[in-house]
Amino acid sequence: MLRGIDPLLTPDLLHSLAAMGHGDRVAIVDANFPSHARGRRVHHLPGLGAAPVLRAVLTVLPLDSFVPNPAATMRPVDRPDEVPPAVADLIAALAAEGHAVPETVERFDFYEMVQGAFAVVQTGELRPYGNVVLTKGVLFGG
Repeated sequence: MLRGIDPLLTPDLLHSLAAMGHGDRVAIVDANFPSHARGRRVHHLPGLGAAPVLRAVLTVLPLDSFVPNPAATMRPVDRPDEVPPAVADLIAALAAEGHAVPETVERFDFYEMVQGAFAVVQTGELRPYGNVVLTKGVLFGG
């Protein structure tokens, strides 16, 4: 264990987050997401919801401030204007850290975003659409 590090963040996940560069993406996905078909580095956090994992990741990962929206969620297929409960929780987690409401992306476009992600974190989230892609930003020294 390390001080100041959220215990939900495993050593392997921390390594992936630290190895990411500016503009790289990490996807936090639900239990039903086809993560191994889409990602090279897949980290499993079974039994955990997507929002708690997002909150933990945001404690160490700066989001990109050079793009209009550094976070994206998957748009519901049959009800594009609906905000599913899992997505509402993801939005709340982002807002708590001062981030804007994420962009919503069509299902297959979201899959393509994940395909190009540096890492995928598969949670135990069982609610539909509990998926978010984050774009890593820059830490400015001082």
